[in-house]
Amino acid sequence: MKKILFLTLAMLAFGAVYSQSETKALFKLPSVDIKDLNGDPFNTENISNDGNPIIMTFWATWCKPCMKEHDAINDVYEEWVEETGVKMYAVSIDNARSSKQVLPTVNGRSWEFEVLLDPNSDLKRAMNVNVPPHTFIINGNGDVVWQHVGYLEGDELEYIEIVEKVINGESLDH
Repeated sequence: MKKILFLTLAMLAFGAVYSQSETKALFKLPSVDIKDLNGDPFNTENISNDGNPIIMTFWATWCKPCMKEHDAINDVYEEWVEETGVKMYAVSIDNARSSKQVLPTVNGRSWEFEVLLDPNSDLKRAMNVNVPPHTFIINGNGDVVWQHVGYLEGDELEYIEIVEKVINGESLDH
Protein backbone atom coordinates (compact mmCIF):
# COMPACT_ATOMS: atom_id res chain seq x y z
CA MET A 1 0.00 0.00 0.00
CA LYS A 2 2.84 2.37 0.86
CA LYS A 3 4.41 1.65 -2.55
CA ILE A 4 1.18 2.55 -4.34
CA LEU A 5 0.83 5.78 -2.34
CA PHE A 6 4.47 6.67 -3.00
CA LEU A 7 4.15 5.94 -6.74
CA THR A 8 0.95 7.97 -6.96
CA LEU A 9 2.54 10.92 -5.19
CA ALA A 10 5.67 10.62 -7.34
CA MET A 11 3.57 10.63 -10.51
CA LEU A 12 1.62 13.67 -9.33
CA ALA A 13 4.83 15.51 -8.50
CA PHE A 14 6.39 14.49 -11.81
CA GLY A 15 3.31 15.73 -13.69
CA ALA A 16 3.31 19.02 -11.79
CA VAL A 17 6.97 19.61 -12.56
CA TYR A 18 6.52 18.90 -16.25
CA SER A 19 3.21 20.69 -16.70
CA GLN A 20 4.11 23.92 -18.43
CA SER A 21 1.94 27.00 -18.21
CA GLU A 22 3.77 29.73 -20.03
CA THR A 23 2.31 32.15 -22.51
CA LYS A 24 5.39 32.05 -24.70
CA ALA A 25 6.23 29.19 -27.00
CA LEU A 26 8.23 26.41 -25.43
CA PHE A 27 9.48 25.37 -28.88
CA LYS A 28 8.35 25.06 -32.47
CA LEU A 29 6.76 21.79 -33.58
CA PRO A 30 9.72 20.02 -35.23
CA SER A 31 9.68 18.75 -38.81
CA VAL A 32 10.10 14.98 -38.60
CA ASP A 33 9.26 12.12 -40.94
CA ILE A 34 6.87 9.63 -39.32
CA LYS A 35 3.99 7.53 -40.71
CA ASP A 36 0.25 7.83 -40.99
CA LEU A 37 -2.07 5.09 -39.77
CA ASN A 38 -1.77 3.29 -43.11
CA GLY A 39 2.04 3.18 -42.78
CA ASP A 40 2.55 5.85 -45.46
CA PRO A 41 5.21 8.54 -44.96
CA PHE A 42 3.99 11.66 -43.15
CA ASN A 43 5.99 14.75 -42.26
CA THR A 44 4.97 16.67 -39.17
CA GLU A 45 5.14 19.88 -41.25
CA ASN A 46 1.73 18.71 -42.51
CA ILE A 47 0.21 18.95 -39.04
CA SER A 48 -2.03 21.97 -39.12
CA ASN A 49 -5.48 23.15 -38.12
CA ASP A 50 -6.25 26.35 -40.05
CA GLY A 51 -4.79 28.53 -37.30
CA ASN A 52 -6.65 26.74 -34.49
CA PRO A 53 -4.97 24.95 -31.59
CA ILE A 54 -3.88 21.33 -31.75
CA ILE A 55 -3.65 18.74 -29.00
CA MET A 56 -0.88 16.20 -29.58
CA THR A 57 -0.53 13.15 -27.39
CA PHE A 58 2.19 10.53 -27.36
CA TRP A 59 0.87 7.10 -26.43
CA ALA A 60 1.41 3.36 -26.80
CA THR A 61 -0.90 0.36 -27.01
CA TRP A 62 0.66 -1.09 -23.85
CA CYS A 63 0.06 2.12 -21.83
CA LYS A 64 -3.12 1.81 -19.74
CA PRO A 65 -3.22 5.51 -18.74
CA CYS A 66 -2.93 6.36 -22.47
CA MET A 67 -5.98 4.26 -23.24
CA LYS A 68 -7.97 5.93 -20.45
CA GLU A 69 -6.87 9.38 -21.64
CA HIS A 70 -7.85 8.74 -25.25
CA ASP A 71 -11.17 7.15 -24.33
CA ALA A 72 -12.01 10.16 -22.13
CA ILE A 73 -11.03 12.61 -24.86
CA ASN A 74 -12.92 10.64 -27.50
CA ASP A 75 -16.09 10.91 -25.40
CA VAL A 76 -16.00 14.72 -25.68
CA TYR A 77 -13.90 15.21 -28.82
CA GLU A 78 -16.77 16.02 -31.17
CA GLU A 79 -18.02 18.71 -28.75
CA TRP A 80 -14.50 20.13 -28.42
CA VAL A 81 -14.16 20.40 -32.20
CA GLU A 82 -17.54 22.13 -32.51
CA GLU A 83 -16.86 24.55 -29.63
CA THR A 84 -13.20 25.39 -30.23
CA GLY A 85 -12.11 24.02 -33.61
CA VAL A 86 -9.32 22.08 -31.87
CA LYS A 87 -7.82 19.08 -33.65
CA MET A 88 -6.07 16.20 -31.97
CA TYR A 89 -3.21 14.06 -33.20
CA ALA A 90 -2.38 10.93 -31.20
CA VAL A 91 1.16 9.79 -31.98
CA SER A 92 1.83 6.12 -31.25
CA ILE A 93 5.32 5.39 -30.00
CA ASP A 94 4.86 1.65 -30.39
CA ASN A 95 7.87 0.00 -32.03
CA ALA A 96 7.70 -1.78 -35.39
CA ARG A 97 6.49 -5.01 -33.78
CA SER A 98 3.80 -3.61 -31.47
CA SER A 99 2.65 -0.98 -33.99
CA LYS A 100 0.66 -3.76 -35.67
CA GLN A 101 -1.77 -3.37 -32.75
CA VAL A 102 -2.38 0.35 -33.32
CA LEU A 103 -4.98 0.13 -36.08
CA PRO A 104 -7.04 -2.60 -34.34
CA THR A 105 -6.88 -0.55 -31.12
CA VAL A 106 -8.01 2.66 -32.83
CA ASN A 107 -10.81 0.89 -34.71
CA GLY A 108 -11.90 -1.15 -31.68
CA ARG A 109 -12.20 1.96 -29.54
CA SER A 110 -13.72 4.08 -32.34
CA TRP A 111 -11.36 6.99 -31.75
CA GLU A 112 -12.35 9.95 -33.92
CA PHE A 113 -9.07 11.89 -33.84
CA GLU A 114 -6.04 11.58 -36.12
CA VAL A 115 -3.56 8.84 -35.26
CA LEU A 116 0.05 8.83 -36.45
CA LEU A 117 2.88 6.33 -36.00
CA ASP A 118 6.39 7.07 -34.73
CA PRO A 119 7.90 3.55 -34.87
CA ASN A 120 11.52 4.77 -34.85
CA SER A 121 10.88 7.30 -32.03
CA ASP A 122 12.15 10.18 -34.19
CA LEU A 123 9.38 12.61 -33.19
CA LYS A 124 9.45 11.30 -29.63
CA ARG A 125 13.15 12.21 -29.38
CA ALA A 126 12.70 15.56 -31.14
CA MET A 127 10.01 16.56 -28.64
CA ASN A 128 11.86 15.15 -25.63
CA VAL A 129 9.15 12.66 -24.72
CA ASN A 130 10.28 10.11 -22.17
CA VAL A 131 7.13 8.57 -20.71
CA PRO A 132 3.68 8.22 -22.24
CA PRO A 133 1.17 9.66 -22.04
CA HIS A 134 2.76 13.01 -22.84
CA THR A 135 0.37 15.70 -24.05
CA PHE A 136 1.19 18.95 -25.83
CA ILE A 137 -0.94 21.95 -26.76
CA ILE A 138 0.19 23.64 -29.98
CA ASN A 139 -1.07 27.08 -30.97
CA GLY A 140 -2.25 28.04 -34.44
CA ASN A 141 1.29 29.07 -35.41
CA GLY A 142 2.78 25.64 -34.73
CA ASP A 143 4.33 26.67 -31.41
CA VAL A 144 4.17 24.23 -28.51
CA VAL A 145 2.82 26.36 -25.65
CA TRP A 146 2.00 23.77 -22.98
CA GLN A 147 2.81 20.19 -22.04
CA HIS A 148 1.83 17.64 -19.45
CA VAL A 149 3.18 14.18 -18.57
CA GLY A 150 0.92 11.44 -17.24
CA TYR A 151 -2.83 11.12 -17.05
CA LEU A 152 -5.29 11.14 -14.20
CA GLU A 153 -9.05 11.06 -14.66
CA GLY A 154 -10.20 14.60 -15.39
CA ASP A 155 -6.93 15.85 -16.92
CA GLU A 156 -8.77 16.19 -20.23
CA LEU A 157 -10.79 19.04 -18.69
CA GLU A 158 -7.55 20.95 -18.17
CA TYR A 159 -6.56 20.30 -21.79
CA ILE A 160 -9.68 21.95 -23.19
CA GLU A 161 -9.35 24.78 -20.68
CA ILE A 162 -5.81 25.44 -21.97
CA VAL A 163 -7.07 25.27 -25.58
CA GLU A 164 -9.74 27.88 -24.78
CA LYS A 165 -7.13 30.15 -23.18
CA VAL A 166 -4.91 29.82 -26.24
CA ILE A 167 -7.83 30.71 -28.51
CA ASN A 168 -8.69 33.74 -26.37
CA GLY A 169 -5.07 34.89 -26.10
CA GLU A 170 -5.18 34.51 -22.33
CA SER A 171 -2.20 33.85 -20.11
CA LEU A 172 -1.57 30.20 -19.35
CA ASP A 173 -0.30 31.06 -15.85
CA HIS A 174 -2.42 29.55 -13.08
